[in-house]
Amino acid sequence: MPSSYPTSIAARFLGLMLLMAAAPAVPQDYLAPPEPERVWLAAHNIAREEVGLAPLQWNPALARDAEDWAIHLAQRRTFGHAPHDVRKGQGENLWRGSRDRYSPWQMIALFVAEKRDFRPGTFPDVSRTGRWSDVGHYTQIIWPSTQEVGCATALNRNDEVLVCRYWPAGNVMGTRLDPADRLTRR
Repeated sequence: MPSSYPTSIAARFLGLMLLMAAAPAVPQDYLAPPEPERVWLAAHNIAREEVGLAPLQWNPALARDAEDWAIHLAQRRTFGHAPHDVRKGQGENLWRGSRDRYSPWQMIALFVAEKRDFRPGTFPDVSRTGRWSDVGHYTQIIWPSTQEVGCATALNRNDEVLVCRYWPAGNVMGTRLDPADRLTRR
């Protein structure tokens, strides 16, 4: 886990994972989503809770769309966002790393670590560095109007690709982003 990741979030995540492991067995129909999806969702929601936002819900349709794009990227050994017409208005976060080296928690933690450079403002002017791309994964996660997420990975010989899709999409140009305030358009 990156050292810049807040300890309180890591401690809460560890507690959540221990609680889930100790939970009594229930019929499979009542468990949604399964691992690693449950970890991805929990990691997103811990980040949102830190800034006072409502939790996201898991959306299997978004996860299927994310899986389609992850497979596309892994098979072609490329890395880039899906065209807007393919995303159908969905937001998208991408990650790529060495195959079998990162846990589901670490993948999302790398998105959330961008919090260090985030500052409230009117999108895209939301980064201490002056480059919104330095915080774009994090801002999508904490976008107040986003309600649902679905993520999936795909593998090739060397890499693992994670794609997360969001509904409604965040990172909307000209929209003020301050989790302490309501989301407003300029």
